[in-house]
Amino acid sequence: MPGTVVSIIVDGPLTPEALAEALLPHRADLERVHATGNVGATLRFDGIVRRMERDTKMSGEERALSHLEYQTYDPMAERELRSLAASVCDRFGLLSIIALHSRGLVAVGEVSFVLEVASAHRAEAIEAMPAFIDRLKQDVPIWKRAVWDDSPPATRVKR
Repeated sequence: MPGTVVSIIVDGPLTPEALAEALLPHRADLERVHATGNVGATLRFDGIVRRMERDTKMSGEERALSHLEYQTYDPMAERELRSLAASVCDRFGLLSIIALHSRGLVAVGEVSFVLEVASAHRAEAIEAMPAFIDRLKQDVPIWKRAVWDDSPPATRVKR
């Protein structure tokens, strides 16, 4: 039986409230996976915007960020994210995979990416994580733009 695949691009940071809202339509399917008694491991990775980032376009030195701005090429980004999730789910025999990525502004300390996998055994879950993340960066048309603390005020986050 194929695993349950959930992949969503969400506007803004992935707060607990945003996650709950995005996953609500998939809740019953995800609960069924865990109700089978077959899940032996779950792993979750949260990608968090950190304060210091290497400025690869200028000096190569680390600089203080204000925020990241994620842009997506829709609907291709959604299609590729789902395809990647399904591929990793099949390859590693996962029982479920949840992949959520932000679009738009995400400030320092906020979550921009969540990956959660469930499998019968820990090895599959552990191996699936870096395989997914490495391919995400290569295959899914999501781009980030760094906005630095010392950028002109007009380019910084306004909340």
